[in-house]
Amino acid sequence: MRTSLVYERLEAPLAPLERLPRGLWLWSLVHSQGRLVPRLAGIEELRSALLEGHATANAQWPPQPLADRVAVTLETADLPRHCKGEPALTETVLRSLCFHLDMIVDYQDRGDSEDEAATRAMEAFAADWKDRCDTMDELSAIFGEYADLVKNSRWDMMRGLLRSGGWQEVVRARRLVEALPELARIVRQLGRARETDEPDESNHNDVRLMEEHLEMREVVRTVQVPDYPGETLGVRRSGRVARMLPAEAMLLLHPRLRLVWHARHAERTLLSYQDDDRMPDVKHELAQAWRPSSRRVSNKRREMGPMLICVDTSGSMQGGAEAVAKAVVLEAVRTAHAQKRACYLFAFSGPEEIVEAELSVHCEGIERLAGFMGQTFRGGTDISGPLERALAKLHESNWQLADLLIASDGEFGATPAVAAQIRRAKEQSGLRIQGVLIGDRETIGFLQIADDIYWMHDWRRYGDRNPELPGATRSLTATYFAGALHTPENRERTVSGAQAAKAVAGGPSAPKR
Repeated sequence: MRTSLVYERLEAPLAPLERLPRGLWLWSLVHSQGRLVPRLAGIEELRSALLEGHATANAQWPPQPLADRVAVTLETADLPRHCKGEPALTETVLRSLCFHLDMIVDYQDRGDSEDEAATRAMEAFAADWKDRCDTMDELSAIFGEYADLVKNSRWDMMRGLLRSGGWQEVVRARRLVEALPELARIVRQLGRARETDEPDESNHNDVRLMEEHLEMREVVRTVQVPDYPGETLGVRRSGRVARMLPAEAMLLLHPRLRLVWHARHAERTLLSYQDDDRMPDVKHELAQAWRPSSRRVSNKRREMGPMLICVDTSGSMQGGAEAVAKAVVLEAVRTAHAQKRACYLFAFSGPEEIVEAELSVHCEGIERLAGFMGQTFRGGTDISGPLERALAKLHESNWQLADLLIASDGEFGATPAVAAQIRRAKEQSGLRIQGVLIGDRETIGFLQIADDIYWMHDWRRYGDRNPELPGATRSLTATYFAGALHTPENRERTVSGAQAAKAVAGGPSAPKR
């Protein structure tokens, strides 16, 4: 049935709503600045300009001269650069802009002129985004991009996290990574998901090849649904009449206080219930997966794929070794995020002292990363526990093509049983173990399990404090090397070089002192 031309003509001005995100619908339809039709077209035009990386001053909305001020404010805050190719961030910026522009009439009601009200609104908008832009620049410097880390629902958490001591260690490790470009090459070569043209001298095993295919996976996301009847979280100020408190409704029954209610409603300051409007959204999507193939692996070097990182957090790793180990973890997270790879951390020290965490660039992943960076390395060294857990991880479908990287000073030794498991994993699945030696000498324990070792000789230069190394105590020296101490008794028994030479020349009959 053909749609009536009357309805087509009436609905044509609202056509931009179909192209705008749902989060902008309310701000586009109900606003104090401008008329409806040019406002819809103007918001759509401004959104397209921000996604392209610039702010336009020729939009149909807001009206001039306010449009010029908006363009200048956006450029001054450098928001077009951040919004380029980021639809979620662009929507957040436009919602914030609409909120502040809608406050102009409130400022005028309080006595400001039109020019003063516009200036005040733009200053408030710029102040809101200055701190957030600084945060986005910091996240971009560390991880390359910030994805959905700056969404409104996560902003408070990220702002607190970036002020923590653990985050300062992340920033410090980022500066260290820039001084160690070799770490990027080592981390990039981890994984066995993609074959390169380079020969692999360390791989002479005839192992089964894994091939990539698509399979349906269940993906659970948390979405916000406006007016969703959820759990009541508390009380807030808003303009929602349906959720206002009974005390606010009582104002409507009074002949004079009802004007107070209307004023609060216009200012969106009614006391109302705050609901948890989030709900899980389950979808099934095609995703890449891996399965065994009948083919065999050629002796070509393979790279990409998941990464398993074992970091020694024993007491002997304090100081410069600790800083280098944290830089290894940060580079692994940055590489995994940039190349869409998975990264799993095993931080180990003494027996049964193992902390596991999957690291990724989202709020929870960055919180775990900052927590690891903020801790001080202490304890003993037991390599067998983390190696057993890493080998068990290889049996999971998502980690079958992972390689293992161990960052340690090498002061450990794997048990014969664990060493045998490693040899079988290398023979059957092609596992490779890359070592980063942060110490003074190669050890048999490290050489026994690692296929290749990158030796960090000058690790001490990266420390900023004097570590309390185990064993370097006066009591041990006094017990085993008593003559090395500068005590009064030793000084009395000390002779000059001439006297010592004379005593040696005289033989056993020479007088002794």
